[in-house]
Amino acid sequence: MSASGAASSALLSPARPLVDPFGRAISYLRVSVTDRCDFRCVYCMAEDMTFLPKAEVLSLEEIDQLASAFIRRGTRKLRLTGGEPLVRRGIIDLVNSLGRHLNSGALDELTLTSNGSQMARHAEALFAAGVRRVNISLDTLDAARFARITRWGRLPQVLDGIAAATAAGLKVKLNTVALAHENAHEIIDLMQFAARGGHDLTLIETMPLGDIDQDRLDQYLPLSTVRRQLAERFTLTDLPHRTGGPARYVHVEELGLQLGFITPLTHNFCESCNRVRLTATGQLYMCLGQDDQADLRAVVRGANASEAALDAALDEAIARKPKGHDFIIERRGAQPAVKRHMSLTGG
Repeated sequence: MSASGAASSALLSPARPLVDPFGRAISYLRVSVTDRCDFRCVYCMAEDMTFLPKAEVLSLEEIDQLASAFIRRGTRKLRLTGGEPLVRRGIIDLVNSLGRHLNSGALDELTLTSNGSQMARHAEALFAAGVRRVNISLDTLDAARFARITRWGRLPQVLDGIAAATAAGLKVKLNTVALAHENAHEIIDLMQFAARGGHDLTLIETMPLGDIDQDRLDQYLPLSTVRRQLAERFTLTDLPHRTGGPARYVHVEELGLQLGFITPLTHNFCESCNRVRLTATGQLYMCLGQDDQADLRAVVRGANASEAALDAALDEAIARKPKGHDFIIERRGAQPAVKRHMSLTGG
């Protein structure tokens, strides 16, 4: 893959860091490389999805250019997401190219979030490119329930992907979306599975993004309730570990497990937010739970495209980053807080 203008940008002296109106430095960028996925998870998207035309999706070179601009402005952690990032043609070329920022010391970490379906054939290449950690979604250990939640997925394929990632040397964190009528009774089994494999586990409340053909209130399981129930059986020790992200962590003493809770609905996690999200179409969302966006695709494809123009666009966008989101499921009920699907924004 051509390094294009991004390579030369990376060689320049670091520019001013990106700092929002509330004094939070933007050091973490999540990039959706595709809105496409080979699953249709019930909490993420509708079964009959219409995906973006290819012309609207950023090229791999454009993703590299934009990610490199953020890195030059102080981003230290970069996560590739989707949809499912590993279904994007040429994804390993992109990861290899972005790995140069790890080698230069400009980037601390390059990570990836995946449903695990394609991990078995890509794990070794990801490690070779500099990736050291991956997040893999796993909502159940029951094959029939897995097929129902993902609609199109097969559990053995994902379990093979988790095993392959571990064998390749990647640290695996498992992500589980807590669903009241699907996996609430399985959470302890998932904790034990993670502990046996040496993985961390993070539980996530369902988020009100996009129409999904279902009532979200029917899915919603407050993690405050889950934690209270777990504390009756296990010793949960709060950990000071913070990433600037939404998770709050505990150590489960009896299992030797680090367990995270992402609670956008029962606890607003915005006070230390250090991240922004770039969609597959080049729209920068300064907040996951707000509709305000900046069109960076127009900048990189514009007649006057330049490093200065991109820097100005980043400054203008970050100046609009809000203090927090507005995820309140009890008030909105079945309606999503924002219309776009998680697969478009970047999971």
